Amino acid sequence: MNLTDYEATIQKPLRQVTLLLLLLDNQILLAMKKRGFGVGRWNGVGGKPDAGETIEAAAIRETQEEIGVTPIDLKKVATLDFYFSHIPQEKNWNQQVIVYTTRQWTGEPMETEEMKPQWFSLDQIPYSAMWPDDIHWLPKVLSGSFVNGAFLFGENDRILDYRINEIKPLRQRIVAFAKRLARKD
Repeated sequence: MNLTDYEATIQKPLRQVTLLLLLLDNQILLAMKKRGFGVGRWNGVGGKPDAGETIEAAAIRETQEEIGVTPIDLKKVATLDFYFSHIPQEKNWNQQVIVYTTRQWTGEPMETEEMKPQWFSLDQIPYSAMWPDDIHWLPKVLSGSFVNGAFLFGENDRILDYRINEIKPLRQRIVAFAKRLARKD
């Protein structure tokens, strides 16, 4: 099954959840999930909004609950749709993840019952211990791009199909355009 065929069968809209990544200089804070969905994997922090809560407010609350910091000045960097073809749709695993980054927060990251945070150099991100989709979109986000993506998972968290639309920062697009113009002369 491919992504387009599966998307034609699903119920929309997808349940929204949030993911937040803290950045400091050339480092990223990831947290080891200690229980629940994604246990045993490094990931950002986040989760589901409470009733009546905005997705950005959920990102802030979940970060406070999961690692004890209050993020400030969130930047939306990706919208990612995740589909799990091997899980019945009524189990509600299909979801749209709104991804944010921040370089400002109050408090110090700390371990909780749910997450164990750790700083990683941007050139040593542990992709092999993360969700298998992360290697496809996270480097693009870290380079400054906005990403729209969709991933279709099969059994054993295997990616069956995916698509990514990367929107590079305006400065990068202008430089690329100028280079193309220069080659035409």
